[in-house]
Amino acid sequence: MTGKHLELTQVGIDFPTPKGPFTALKDVNLKINKGEFISLIGHSGCGKSTVLNIVAGLHQATSGGVILDNAEVKEPGPERAVVFQNHSLLPWLTVYKNVELAVKQTLRGKTKAQIRQWVMHNLELVHMTHAADKLPSEISGGMKQRVGIARALAMEPKVLLMDEPFGALDALTRAHLQDSLMEIHADLGNTVIMITHDVDEAVLLSDRIVMMTNGPAATVGDILDVKLPRPRDRLALADNPEYNHYRHEVLTFLYEKQKKIEPVGKRSSTKKTPSSNKSDAA
Repeated sequence: MTGKHLELTQVGIDFPTPKGPFTALKDVNLKINKGEFISLIGHSGCGKSTVLNIVAGLHQATSGGVILDNAEVKEPGPERAVVFQNHSLLPWLTVYKNVELAVKQTLRGKTKAQIRQWVMHNLELVHMTHAADKLPSEISGGMKQRVGIARALAMEPKVLLMDEPFGALDALTRAHLQDSLMEIHADLGNTVIMITHDVDEAVLLSDRIVMMTNGPAATVGDILDVKLPRPRDRLALADNPEYNHYRHEVLTFLYEKQKKIEPVGKRSSTKKTPSSNKSDAA
C-alpha cells in the first residue's frame, strides 16, 4: 500500500449548456496509493460520479488529467472496472455466462477449463457459485449486485470503481455486501474508489474519505484519514469513540461547513437543510 499509484491533478470539466459552459469540477487533486479504499462523499450534484467517470475514462477532463501507474487515462480500459448502482447484467445470460463474457474480453488465450475455473473462483469470492446457472430474473437484487462485483473482479482490474453499489438495497442486504466487500478487499488488495451517500458505510469501509464541496465548480473540500484497525466489525464499532469521531467529522463537513459556503440567497432554505439532505448523508 505504498507508492504513487493513481493521481488526479488539477482535474476540471465543463459541460456545454444553452447558456454556455457549466463547470462541474475544478482543481480536483487526489493521490491514491495501491490497495487503498477511498470513499467519495458529498451532497447530490457535487460531481462525485463525474470524478469516477473521468477515472474510468468515460469522460474526458477539460483541464488536468489522471495518471494510473505512469500512464495517462484517456479512455476506458480493463484495468479499471466499474460497478454501478444498477447491476447491468444481461438478462438473457446466466450468472455464469455474465461473468464469463467479461473474462473472455480481458483474458484472451485461456483454455475453456481455465476460463471456467476463473469464473467460478470469482463467483466464489462473492458467495454466488450456487446460482451459476440461474438467470438474473431468478435471483434477488442483492445477488445480482454480487454477480456485478464478481464480473468486475474477474477482469483483474488494478482499480475497482463503485458508484453507490449498495444504494438500492435494503439495510440487511447492504450490510452483508459491505462485509463481503471488506473480505474481498482484504484478500485481493485492490485499489477501490467508491461513491456513497452513507456516512456509516464510508467510515466502516474506507482508509480515507474524500469529501466534496457543493457544485458548481465542485472540488475536494477535505480528506479524512480513517485509522480504525482492520478487520472491522460493525457491531464492535457501534460504540467505539474513534468510529463516532470520524462519523461526526463527516457529518460536520456535510451539514455545517457546506452550509457556510453556500451562495448568498439560500439563507431562507437553511432551516430545511438537515431534513432535506437526510437521504444524502444517512
